[in-house]
Amino acid sequence: GYTVREIEKSGFTDVYKFPNYDSETPMDLALAKTISGLSDYVAQYPPDLIIVHGDRIEALAGAIVGSLNNILVGHVEGGELSGTVDELIRHAVTKLSHIHFVANHSAKDRLVQMGENGDFVHVIGSPDIDIMVSPELPELGDVLDKYEIPFRDFGILIFHPVTTEIELLGAYAQNIVTAVNASQLNFVGIYPNNDSGSRIIRKIFVDGFHDSPNVIFFPSIRFEAYLVLLRHSKLILGNSSSGVREAPFLGVPSINIGTRQNRRSYAESILHTDAKTAEITQAINLVLKAP
Repeated sequence: GYTVREIEKSGFTDVYKFPNYDSETPMDLALAKTISGLSDYVAQYPPDLIIVHGDRIEALAGAIVGSLNNILVGHVEGGELSGTVDELIRHAVTKLSHIHFVANHSAKDRLVQMGENGDFVHVIGSPDIDIMVSPELPELGDVLDKYEIPFRDFGILIFHPVTTEIELLGAYAQNIVTAVNASQLNFVGIYPNNDSGSRIIRKIFVDGFHDSPNVIFFPSIRFEAYLVLLRHSKLILGNSSSGVREAPFLGVPSINIGTRQNRRSYAESILHTDAKTAEITQAINLVLKAP
């Protein structure tokens, strides 16, 4: 999951690296370390503009460093609702930013209600769509070969921590393991992000799928390759935002588990379920039996 390698593969050579945290680091300490590293960087190389995206602590750190150093901050995809701590971070980034690039008019209205100047809120849609419709995406066969994925019929599995429900994450992850193994469907899984609680999910997935030949996991997958896999998948299972944003655009059924994506804009192709084995199994069967 050392994703800075993707930046290097894209041809950028002047890359400032600062190790800020791993999955064991509490989120508040990770935020502090990220602020420290970025602050040191802008002191040496003052930028004209800092662009941040979404609702991660890296975005919050960038917005804090920019606003407190009189550097313009542009925020991509503010104004969304999702529940949990993500929404709190996203709205905090909004108030620390100067220019806003939102995905839809509802998000713009929400930012204006929060006191932002509408002249500086621009509706640009989802930037991911430009990549999803790109003719330069790789072929499925090339992606399967690159990642040594042994099957062509598969679902996608991504389940991130819900930081307000850490005491329940173990049970959630175990229920997902039971339902996925019972389905006998092939799955390409991506391990959870670095939010608090990811270690719990990762351990249960490693142990629970150890003897499952139909499930293969990766720390991360290059975004262009991931889109190709998603487009050709039978379904996406879990609580990733791609299940409620990219998947509907690509026409892929999504099974959204739990509360992480609460209050997002939803499409008819999304099934919502609690993190209970029986409900997850029922949802998988419904999708697989659909015409």
